[in-house]
Amino acid sequence: MDENQPLARAQRLARGAVELIAPAELAERIAQGRALRIKLGLDPTAPDLHIGHSIVLKKLRDFQRDGHTVVFLVGDFTALIGDPTGRSETRKPLSREEISRNAETYRTQAFTILDPALTEVRFNSEWMNDLSVSRLIEIASRLSVARLLERDDFEKRIESQQPLFLHELLYPLIQGYDSVALRADLEIGGTDQKFNLLVGRELQRAFGQPPQIVMTMPLLEGLDGVRKMSKSLGNAVGLTEAPAEMFGKLMSVSDALMLRYYAVLTDVTDRELAAIKSGAIHPMEAKKQLAGRIVAEYHGAEAAGAARAFFESKFQRHEVPDSVPVFRIDGDLWICELIKQLNFARSTSEARRLVGQGAVRVDGQTVTDLDFRFVAGEHRILEVGRRRVARIER
Repeated sequence: MDENQPLARAQRLARGAVELIAPAELAERIAQGRALRIKLGLDPTAPDLHIGHSIVLKKLRDFQRDGHTVVFLVGDFTALIGDPTGRSETRKPLSREEISRNAETYRTQAFTILDPALTEVRFNSEWMNDLSVSRLIEIASRLSVARLLERDDFEKRIESQQPLFLHELLYPLIQGYDSVALRADLEIGGTDQKFNLLVGRELQRAFGQPPQIVMTMPLLEGLDGVRKMSKSLGNAVGLTEAPAEMFGKLMSVSDALMLRYYAVLTDVTDRELAAIKSGAIHPMEAKKQLAGRIVAEYHGAEAAGAARAFFESKFQRHEVPDSVPVFRIDGDLWICELIKQLNFARSTSEARRLVGQGAVRVDGQTVTDLDFRFVAGEHRILEVGRRRVARIER
C-alpha cells in the first residue's frame, strides 16, 4: 500500500494507540486534503508536566508532522471543577491564581515536544466564562443523566455511598462542549478519558457537527509501578527535571516496569526489546540505557552522559563527584534552614519531615536531630534523599 494513501496515513498515525474510534472516518477526513484539528485538553491541576504526558504529546507531534494542526487546550475553567476521572472522592478546588501559574508552565513545557508553529493554544475559559445559564441548559439537554451515570467511577461512587456532586456531573458535559467550541476533528487522551472523549463526539453530533474521532493512548504507571504517574502521588518524572534527578528516578524502577517504559516512552526496536527481555543485555545496563535515552531526549546527549557518570560515581562507587554544586555559608546554619535554602525542600516543615524520616545525611551520617546545625569547615557534604547532594564550604 502507498504510504501516502489516506488509509496508510491513518494506520501510521494510529500506531501505538490503544483504541481508535473510528479508523475509516480518520482516513476519510485525511482524504479531504485539509489540515485536521487535533485536540488535547489538559487541566492545569499541578505545576508541571511529566513523562506520562509525553505519550500523548508525542502522538500529537506525529499529527503535526503529517501536516495537521494541534489544538492544545488548557482547561483553566474545568480545573475549577476538577476532573473526577478515577477519583473516589471530590477533588480539592484550586484557586484561579494556582490555575493561572500552572497553565503557563503547561504551555511552556508542552513546547519541549510540540512544534509551536503548528500548535494553537486555547483556554476553555474563552467560551465558558461567557456561557449563559440558558445556553448551559440547552447543552445539558443533549445528554441524559442515565448516560452520565454509565461512567464507571460515578457508578462506583454511588455504590460505595460516596458523595457525588452536581458540578462533577457537569465535568464531562463541559469537556465535551469544548470539542463543539473548537470544532475538533479528533480528540486524543489517555484510556481513562474515553468516556469524556465520547461525550464530545456525542455533543458534536447533537449540534450538527461531524463527530470527532477518538484516539486513546496508554496510561503510564508511576515509579511505584502501581498507580498512574502523578506529581501529586510523588511517583512522577517531570519533563523539565534536572538531568541527574531524572536519570536517578528512572534507575529506581523495577525491571518489569523498565520494559514497560521502553515500550511506551522510546522508539526501541522489537529486536532490542527482545535482547533486553532475554537477558542478553544486563538489566542494570539496560536500565542505564533507558534512563540515558529519556534524559537525552529532553536535555541532550552530553547531559545524559554526565547524568550517567554522576549516578555511577555516587550510587555504584559511593563517591561524591566533583561536579556536585558548591554552596557557601558563614559559620553554622540550622539543618532545616539549610535544606530549604538549597531548594532541597519547599519549606522548613518539609525539611523537618525529611530529617524525621532519616532522609538527610551529613558527610555520610544520617541526621535525625531536628536541632542539628551544619558547621561550614567542620562538615562538608549534605545529602537529602538519594539524588540531592551539595558540597558546603565557607
